[in-house]
Amino acid sequence: MTTLKLAVPSKGRLKEQAEDFFAAAGFRIEALGGARGYFARIAGLPDVEVRLLSAGEIAGDVHVGVSGEDLLREQAGDLDRVAHLLAPLGFGRADLVVAAPKSWLDVETMADVDDVAARMETSTGRKLRVATKYVRSTRRFFTEEGVGHYRIVESAGATEGAPAAGVAELVVDITTTGATLESNGLKILRDGVILRSQAQLVASLDAEWSATALGALAKLVGGIEASVGETTDRLPRFVAALNDTRA
Repeated sequence: MTTLKLAVPSKGRLKEQAEDFFAAAGFRIEALGGARGYFARIAGLPDVEVRLLSAGEIAGDVHVGVSGEDLLREQAGDLDRVAHLLAPLGFGRADLVVAAPKSWLDVETMADVDDVAARMETSTGRKLRVATKYVRSTRRFFTEEGVGHYRIVESAGATEGAPAAGVAELVVDITTTGATLESNGLKILRDGVILRSQAQLVASLDAEWSATALGALAKLVGGIEASVGETTDRLPRFVAALNDTRA
């Protein structure tokens, strides 16, 4: 018998919001082993094993987890091949955006970026530098927008400070209000929103799903839908996607 392995964030605001969300749906998460433990349980659902992981680690051999869509798409690459987004949870909202210096008055769109990047490489032999922690998402978006002549500078610190520090010309970063970008002299391009992200309940297509695990997932989804006053085909769509991967 395989229990349902549910991963939730282990710390921070996302942890608090996830716990509140599940509690509102009638599923109170109880930590095991004290505040610093890595496992928890849900009273009344013995077939669910809760794992407390960082938001960036909601992957691996778990069946279902809570994480920001920005992290999920960055880590998975082709997310739809390995996972199924069961439900947007309405918290952890943030936008992944492309931002340029405000002083670049003639740069307002991704097409403008491509033009500047091409002229920069022609005149200096140097590619436009883009600082980001979201390497996959940036490359995917720039390709979709037809932007070339750039290179990525992987950011290990405060990405928004890269242009002022002379490390990069553009940034791709996550923002909730845009205030931090603005305070660092940056502006979001008009068509530079890569993803409007929020926390998602995501189910793995690669995990080993037993009848027990699927039954526990049905209880979780049913409780969530009841708490928000709606009934959807979320679970049947996931089962169909799971069957497709096994075909």
